[in-house]
Amino acid sequence: MTFDDIIGYETIKKHLKDSVEAQRIPHAQLFVGNEGTGMLPMAIAYASHILCKGDTSCMTKCNHLSHPDMHFVFPTATNNRVKKDPISSLFLEDWRVFIKEQPYGSLFDWYSQLGIENKQGNISVNEAKDITSKLTLKAFEGGFKVMIIWMAEKMNVESANKLLKLLEEPPQKTIFLLITEDESSILDTIRSRCQILRFPPLSENAIKKALIQKGITESDATRYAVQAQGNFNKALQLSEETEEEDVFERWFITWVRSAYRAKGNKSAIHGLLQWSEEIATSGREKQKQFLFYCIEIFRQAMLLNYGSKELVYAVFKDPSFELQKFAPFVHGNNIEQIHQQLEEALLHVERNGNARIIFTDLSIKLTRLLHKKP
Repeated sequence: MTFDDIIGYETIKKHLKDSVEAQRIPHAQLFVGNEGTGMLPMAIAYASHILCKGDTSCMTKCNHLSHPDMHFVFPTATNNRVKKDPISSLFLEDWRVFIKEQPYGSLFDWYSQLGIENKQGNISVNEAKDITSKLTLKAFEGGFKVMIIWMAEKMNVESANKLLKLLEEPPQKTIFLLITEDESSILDTIRSRCQILRFPPLSENAIKKALIQKGITESDATRYAVQAQGNFNKALQLSEETEEEDVFERWFITWVRSAYRAKGNKSAIHGLLQWSEEIATSGREKQKQFLFYCIEIFRQAMLLNYGSKELVYAVFKDPSFELQKFAPFVHGNNIEQIHQQLEEALLHVERNGNARIIFTDLSIKLTRLLHKKP
């Protein structure tokens, strides 16, 4: 993977190339951005440039993610194949397939690849020990060693502290590239030892051009680029009309309708309880993805309610539900509280709370909030 394969970010590409040419490569760097911005492919392209400097045979190894001096760490969990002590080196074949097929893929996409959608992966202390043992060895090809840590926020406390020791006293000619979508979850002591490189959302034009190159018509590419809001992975999902989006739409419509009717209506409350039960049977990562979906739909509804129609892109396939008619129920007097409750639910799901209780509580609160007057 080379810089030419990466969508947009010409300034960042130049900065990274210049650091190699000037031989001023920071030993620890933290890439910060949102899902779908391409931080992982950028890190791979950067690592390839550091290791190969244009050498063809070296680039071939990097392109196959098989270069002995390019190391990867990512969140894992036990699955049908790995029953105990999961670490990244046990999942390298899955990882290579994932990067080849979904270089802009999300954490949930990766969990789906491993078949662990119902679990929450992490980067464990065993992983940190494996990192240490790998980096104490000399580089196979005599140059740099590059350690790419994807979703670094998934390090638990023990592994983060072990990594901190490596960053404080890095092995000779070793480069750490940490990638995160949640900078606040990275230890301050680790952040302070990294040069931080921030990735803004991809431009609509960059996403549109990339979609057109994949054979999507200009009109569709324009629509998906607007809807994706800087997330190329989201744009690809929209172009494929994933079943997941259909499920989220159905859940959302059922939820807000039942929540609105539930005030003083016992049968509607029963419907909310059934809805909560259904959500609870899905995996935690899917629950989190749905809550992100809800946050965005409520935001779109408020924009529509306040006359910013040009910023609204949400389209429902169900003809019985119109965002235009729902929008008046989302306004300045309740949107902040709705958003706060969704964020709290996300936090509780992330902390392995009881999903049935979390979504039941959220539904009861939404019942009151939807009936608030503007």
